[in-house]
Amino acid sequence: MLTRIDHIGIACKDLDATVEFYRATYGFEVFHSEVNEEQGVREAMLKINDTPDGGASYLQLLEPTREDSAVGKWLAKNGEGVHHIAFGTADVDGDAEAVREKGVRVLYDEPRVGSMGSRITFLHPKDCHGVLTELVTAAPHEGTATPSSTSPSTTEH
Repeated sequence: MLTRIDHIGIACKDLDATVEFYRATYGFEVFHSEVNEEQGVREAMLKINDTPDGGASYLQLLEPTREDSAVGKWLAKNGEGVHHIAFGTADVDGDAEAVREKGVRVLYDEPRVGSMGSRITFLHPKDCHGVLTELVTAAPHEGTATPSSTSPSTTEH
């Protein structure tokens, strides 16, 4: 069962400048940052608020480290802006299977590891009314929900 909006992923050309905009404009601070070499992104998660389920909601800012990464390709085609929305769930496997049974294409056969050990999968935007949608389960050792650091290339699916 989906429990919250976990995060909204925003593709940006300059992570530092984008972080500074959200800090100066809204007072959001970086909760976590990392580089995911496999996915070719540098990211920062800005915590917006805690949620009733013990998790939190975030903005995930994504700067490609390679032009050929999924976010790099998306940014080249679309420019900066909202890249995806992620819903938190206690059971990414079960929820992925439930939407698959309803005809929604799940982009990964098995959930992958996201930021801070979270488990993630993505749903095809063509099946979600144009929105790349992520399902995310926080890592068991974390007490709060965590956004992911990976985004698939939907051009291959």
